[in-house]
Amino acid sequence: MAAQKKSRDADAPLLWERLERPAAAPRASLTPQKIAAVAVQVADAEGFAAVTMRRLATELGVAPMAAYRHVSGKDDLWALMVDQVTAELAVPDEVTGWRDTLRAYALASRAMMLRHPWLAQLSALHFVLTPNRMAVAERQLAALDGHGMDTDSMMAAFRAVNAYVHGAAQSEAALRQYMEDNGWAGGDETRSALAPQMTYLMETGRYPTYRRYALGAGRKDDATWQFEWGLDCVLDGIAARIDS
Repeated sequence: MAAQKKSRDADAPLLWERLERPAAAPRASLTPQKIAAVAVQVADAEGFAAVTMRRLATELGVAPMAAYRHVSGKDDLWALMVDQVTAELAVPDEVTGWRDTLRAYALASRAMMLRHPWLAQLSALHFVLTPNRMAVAERQLAALDGHGMDTDSMMAAFRAVNAYVHGAAQSEAALRQYMEDNGWAGGDETRSALAPQMTYLMETGRYPTYRRYALGAGRKDDATWQFEWGLDCVLDGIAARIDS
């Protein structure tokens, strides 16, 4: 049975192939794009788990099965949602040069993930292939091209930056959610709440460097500075490889 199902799926047109075909009913009130927009709104407000086909049908004012005529299942829905928010990554054409291009996309991607924290819940986000994601990747790879790297090295550099962005933004979004869940308004309240545990650990004497950070750091709550400093470390590493 599994083999038969795979064969039928292989013969079916892909999501993006279907969307690029001329619409049979251009005035239809329900479209994949409209479904994706509503799904993003629900996920932004209530989290990814709140996005179900039944919930979307209710929000759209249609019968539950109506959405399935446009979106075959959760994989299609996720892809549409990711493509929708990726369209927000608008880097001006005037931005050129591999470093400026990758840095601009990194900053825009962090902002996008913080606006849509449910993105961090998609474990396979890196493997969701959509037109907008491919366009973003193409521009960054094109910026890296022509600097003495082979195609494998270009892809590895591109993925290194994106892995940093995803990991840092995911951690930042998780901290925001943790603070919100506990009712902590900012860094000072968070540190006060965690002080008993931190004090015990520091007093063991096992973590002298971390203790120096805890007592002397001045940018603990400057998430933007932390992100950009780490990003520049990654970009400096790529630059060193290019220049060597």
